[in-house]
Amino acid sequence: MKRYLPLSLVVLLMTTLTSCSAIEGIFKAGVWSGVILVVIVLALIIWVISKIFGGRG
Repeated sequence: MKRYLPLSLVVLLMTTLTSCSAIEGIFKAGVWSGVILVVIVLALIIWVISKIFGGRG
């Protein structure tokens, strides 16, 4: 009986969680991490350009 408990738990999770909802969660996390990464990279590029071409004096 103890051997079948983890297997039955996995089967229960596989039947209750649809693949579409799992993929949706993965893509939502991917989109937000991508947006944050793009914002950080753009801020870094703007900062470097302002340091290079900034008005001195």
